[in-house]
Amino acid sequence: MMERQWRPATPDDLEFARELTCRNMLRYYIEHELLWQDEAFDVAWAGRDNRLITSNDGVLGYVSLSRDARALYIRELHIVDAFRGQGTGSWVIDQASALARQERRPALRLTVFENNPARALYERKGLRVVGKDECFLRMQLDIPGLDRCNTLATSLSR
Repeated sequence: MMERQWRPATPDDLEFARELTCRNMLRYYIEHELLWQDEAFDVAWAGRDNRLITSNDGVLGYVSLSRDARALYIRELHIVDAFRGQGTGSWVIDQASALARQERRPALRLTVFENNPARALYERKGLRVVGKDECFLRMQLDIPGLDRCNTLATSLSR
């Protein structure tokens, strides 16, 4: 079994992430008549929690996260072609849902092109479609056991 880790990305990882994302997503951008912009990617990257996914085999891909009070968001999740189909995407979803639980966020959310085959992975991992915007599906995994009112009442009654 492949041992995976994720580590904080550095500024040196930006070019790798941008090129991987463009390579993986360009066909969807073209199909849906969207414009890919390196500058927009770079601005978004700067404001997110970016992590490189690695193993003894090297860099497998990366994930880009953001947060608010309602959820942990997977903004980007890209795996290098040579490492696809080996459980890395599933491993990242597991890590992200564990992180959401650890940070006491009530949900894990992401957006995916409606025709992206990764949707099947997300559904297998328990994410469900909660909305649709043009060519995108909004998906969510509720994090169990995080009813904020009960948690607060329990902690106050001790």
